[in-house]
Amino acid sequence: MKLRQLFALLLLFTLCVPMMGQSVQAQASQGISIYLDGQRINSDVPPYIIPKVNVTMVPLRVISEGLGAQANWDQSKQTVTIRKPDTNISMTVKQNYATVNGSKVHLDSSVVNKQGRVIVPLRFVSQQLGLQVAWDQPTQTITLQSGNQANSNQLPPPDIAGPGNGLYPEYPGNVISPENTNPDFTPIPGVPTTIDRSLRGVWVSTVYNLDWPSAASYSNMGKQQQEYIQLLDSIQGMGLNTVFVQVRPSADAFYPSTLVPWSKYLTGTQGKDPGYDPLAFMIEETHKRGMEFHAWFNPFRANVDAKTDQLAANHVAKLHPEWIINAKNKLYINPGIPEARQQIITEIMEVVNRYQIDGVHLDDYFYPSDGVFPDDATFKAYNFNSFATKAEWRRDNINQFVRQLGEAIHSAKPQVQYGISPFGVWRNKSMDSTGSDTKAGVTAYDNMHADVRTWIKQGWIDYVMPQIYWSFSFSAAQYDKLVNWWANEVNGTNVKLYVGHSPYKLGTKEAGWQSAQEIINQLQFNTQFPQVKGDVFFSAKDLRKNPLGIADLLRSYYGK
Repeated sequence: MKLRQLFALLLLFTLCVPMMGQSVQAQASQGISIYLDGQRINSDVPPYIIPKVNVTMVPLRVISEGLGAQANWDQSKQTVTIRKPDTNISMTVKQNYATVNGSKVHLDSSVVNKQGRVIVPLRFVSQQLGLQVAWDQPTQTITLQSGNQANSNQLPPPDIAGPGNGLYPEYPGNVISPENTNPDFTPIPGVPTTIDRSLRGVWVSTVYNLDWPSAASYSNMGKQQQEYIQLLDSIQGMGLNTVFVQVRPSADAFYPSTLVPWSKYLTGTQGKDPGYDPLAFMIEETHKRGMEFHAWFNPFRANVDAKTDQLAANHVAKLHPEWIINAKNKLYINPGIPEARQQIITEIMEVVNRYQIDGVHLDDYFYPSDGVFPDDATFKAYNFNSFATKAEWRRDNINQFVRQLGEAIHSAKPQVQYGISPFGVWRNKSMDSTGSDTKAGVTAYDNMHADVRTWIKQGWIDYVMPQIYWSFSFSAAQYDKLVNWWANEVNGTNVKLYVGHSPYKLGTKEAGWQSAQEIINQLQFNTQFPQVKGDVFFSAKDLRKNPLGIADLLRSYYGK
């Protein structure tokens, strides 16, 4: 008897499960309407209710456009930030609390990122923005009012849907688009709007006018702007979605600054106004395409040579010659001087505070890799912690800079990503048993004095982007061994791993670069590591030249 009853219950459950799934779809298909102060709010994806947990979810665009709040989505942190005067809301995927004006507020669940579509709980967000919320079941209507006229007897709408519960409906074309990530996005005719969630980036070098702008465009605003638009069109056509643009190549600026001079790579003369704000223009054009813009800084390079006669009067080498080190006829800002480090942080924060950048990016320009750096006097004067060796002291100088810059960025704008691109080998196993199985002649830790492991373990940076510029065939620093080492290094931390690739080596005599398929093989190899969140290529000009057909291969690979 009990066995028959159990069988009957199992049969009933089997019959009910499809009906439960259908009820979710049916609830969504009935069409929920949203009104704010009597005006209907349109939604590009229908709002939906999860009956089992009784929740209402809407796409982020409803918040940014319908409710008039500023909404930003940080893909790398999986965090949405919603702002209005006097209100700042932050929610992160899989986090059971929101941060509202610095205070934690408990959530049953939070923002959902389903196949790139960012979905947020309507009632929670609305109430935090000071709106009154009412739900009318018969008409499936949500009423939002900015005054005090809501009917308190009406049932409130469902609240928050949890990620990963498999209940909410799928929608055709449910992929990330610029409309979700940038409220000010304006589509450009002919430009694809679908974007992959992984970071696909390229470095854009301005030093020596390598990638942009050309020397032929000096003092020609129209030509420079057209060149940048063409650059964006070209790399986006290959499937890329992020640019890392060098905005401080030699202690100078690609933006109007009160602290440093205009870069000479804009006009041919350092300190000369190009007649417009290149950084503002680049950010606007990049964001129009739904792409990310990361401002790339060379922190300690003062000048590419030792000549000072053509430097602007407000260049650091003129204002603070006591901060400058001449190392093999190149000028550096001495990292051993605390005031110099702080000045660089202040200069970087000028950009963070003034511009809507998506990230702050540093390359590996710390101490020169050949070790020639005459700073004995600085070591004696500023070795406050009594380090036994100059190498330890140098690493501490860079550690302090990396930590303090990160603290400043995250305090001012938590949504701005902060990352560093170190030399691809941290340490050889011969020098440290925990290092990589490589035989590199230069290492980040021992030569540049970049203690990347500490930056990762302490969480001072949001991402690390090692320059793994070698092939699978290069035995001294084999690509696969290095990716495996770096993936293990970030494992268990909140630091993302992006891999730096070297298309500039294609066609050279170094082992492995006789075919562009080497790059594609590297990208395919990376997919087996969940820690690898993206790939970045050095540099834009090398991709655009299409050596050995790499641009065509990337277009095909990313077009899958």
